[in-house]
Amino acid sequence: MKFVDEATIHVQAGDGGNGALSFRREKFVPRGGPDGGDGGDGGSIYFEARSGLNTLADFRYTRQFRAANGGGGSGRQRSGRKGPDLVVAVPIGTLVRDEETGDLLGDLTRDGARLLVAKGGRGGLGNTHFKSSTNRAPRRTVPGAPGEGRGLFLELQVLADVGLVGLPNAGKSTFLRAVSEARPKVADYPFTTLHPELGVVTVERHRSFVIADIPGLIAGAHEGAGLGMQFLRHLTRTRLLLHLVDVAPVDPQADVRKDVRVIEEELRLFDEDLGSRERWLVFNKADLWPEDERLSRAEALRKALGWDGPYAVVSAIKGWGCMELMGRLMQRLEALGPPAPADVMEGSGDA
Repeated sequence: MKFVDEATIHVQAGDGGNGALSFRREKFVPRGGPDGGDGGDGGSIYFEARSGLNTLADFRYTRQFRAANGGGGSGRQRSGRKGPDLVVAVPIGTLVRDEETGDLLGDLTRDGARLLVAKGGRGGLGNTHFKSSTNRAPRRTVPGAPGEGRGLFLELQVLADVGLVGLPNAGKSTFLRAVSEARPKVADYPFTTLHPELGVVTVERHRSFVIADIPGLIAGAHEGAGLGMQFLRHLTRTRLLLHLVDVAPVDPQADVRKDVRVIEEELRLFDEDLGSRERWLVFNKADLWPEDERLSRAEALRKALGWDGPYAVVSAIKGWGCMELMGRLMQRLEALGPPAPADVMEGSGDA
C-alpha cells in the first residue's frame, strides 16, 4: 500500500559538551589561574510540517534520529561548539505522541509549523566558574548534560474542509476529478483509491476549499474490514461530509437504501461525533436514469431514505451538476466560518 499514516520512531538529542579543566600557562605569568571553557549545548530535534509531503512512508526505513553532540570546552576560556539542530520534515496534519505515555506533544497543522520533540543537553561548565578568593586553582568541572531521548508515535490525519465517503465504486475519484485538478486513479473495479487524495476546489477567485477522497468503505470498516479502518480517522478533521451514492449500481439486486445505511452505521460506530457530522447526500451516476425521470427518481429515493438534509443529483463522469454543488458547498463552509481554535492545535516550541 502506497499510503502510510502511522510510524513509530526514536529521537535522541545531542549531549552537551563537557566543561574543560585548564590553567593558564604563559611565560612570565606564574599561577595564571583557571581558564577552562564551557562545553557547547547539544543539538535539539525539531519536526517541521512541509506542504510537499503527503505520507509517512519515509519513516518505515529511517526510524532512528540523532542530533549532534556539543563540543567540549578548552583552555583560554574557549567554549565548545553548539551541536547543530536536526530538523525532520513531516507532512502537514501529523500528530506527534509520546510512545510511552500516549501524551499528545503537538499537531502540525500549518506549513512551516515546528515542534521541539527532543531538547539538546546543556553544555557543562569549565573550572573558570569555580575560582574564588579561597580557591584559586579549582579542579572542579561540570560534565555536559545528556540530551533528551524518547520514542514517538506519529499519526497523519489529512486536512480537508470536505470529505468524500461512499461504497467502493460510488464514483468518488471521478467526482474529485470533475471538481478539482486532482487526478486520482479511476477504474471499473473496487478499491482503486488506496490512499486519501486531496483536491482544491476553486469556485471563483479567492474562494476555494479542500476536498478529500477517502478510500471506499464497506460493512465492518470500523473493525478493520477492507481499507476503511485505516482511513476513517482522516474524516475527523473535515467540517462536512459528502456521501456519494451510486443510484444505478451494476448489480440489479443491489439495494441503494441499504448501501446508504451501511455508510451511516460505519461512521457512527467509528466515532459518534463523526456519525452526527453534517452530511450531504449526492446521488451520483444519474446520467444512467432517463433524463425526464431524474428529478422525480431522486425525490422518490430521498423520501424512501427518510432524508431531510441537503442533497444533490449529479453525474461525475459527465460533469453536470458538480460545480453547482460546489458553489452550494462554498456558501455553506463560509456560513460555518473558520474552524474553532481548539480544533487547530499547532506545534509549539516546547516538547
